[in-house]
Amino acid sequence: MLEELKKEVYEANMKLPEYGLVTFTWGNVSGIDREKGLFVIKPSGVDYDKLRPEDMVVMNLAGEKVEGDLNPSSDTKTHVVLYNRFPDIGGVVHTHSPWATSWAQAGRDIPSYGTTHADYIYGRVPCVRNLTAEELEEYEKNTGVLIADHFEAHGLDHIAVPCVLCKNHGPFTWGKDAHEAVHNAVVLEEVAKMAARCEWINPHVEETPQCLQDKHYLRKHGANAYYGQK
Repeated sequence: MLEELKKEVYEANMKLPEYGLVTFTWGNVSGIDREKGLFVIKPSGVDYDKLRPEDMVVMNLAGEKVEGDLNPSSDTKTHVVLYNRFPDIGGVVHTHSPWATSWAQAGRDIPSYGTTHADYIYGRVPCVRNLTAEELEEYEKNTGVLIADHFEAHGLDHIAVPCVLCKNHGPFTWGKDAHEAVHNAVVLEEVAKMAARCEWINPHVEETPQCLQDKHYLRKHGANAYYGQK
């Protein structure tokens, strides 16, 4: 079942160690088949060098396992919520990549300090609050709920801002498919690193002027985008 998607999700997962986004098994990627209402996700706690495409686990949007011999990622319920609340995304990534996680542990949004950030992310990368003790009773599910609720409450466009930090935890990213979600995870890690260094070099740095943010984001993603090839 979903053999091509399993292969795609496997390959996307293997990009995490390749790009230095995970240590040990600290990360996962999923990808969804919207027509079938099923998604494929990495199994829990399996070393990347032992992972195979056939190890990928098939889940439905109710969070039930449909196929697979192994347990799905412990973050599966977060992926379920994000797929249900953001119906136009096709892939989700969670890592504990060091620079983005450092901002999450600090409980800070990542300000937009330059055009690299603005090329991919429209405005700040938000850092959502901690879950309450009661919410932690359903930790993974409520992580997803918190993310989606934060975007809704603050009027954030999850396509224009394809990433988030969870306080004291780490980043989640998403995209049109598993590979784009990984691409966004790589971008987020680089942006997080540059923002931290920027503040070290100039503690009084100010965010990029809005007009410059607009120019860089819209030339790649706007109605009249002209970056790249047609």
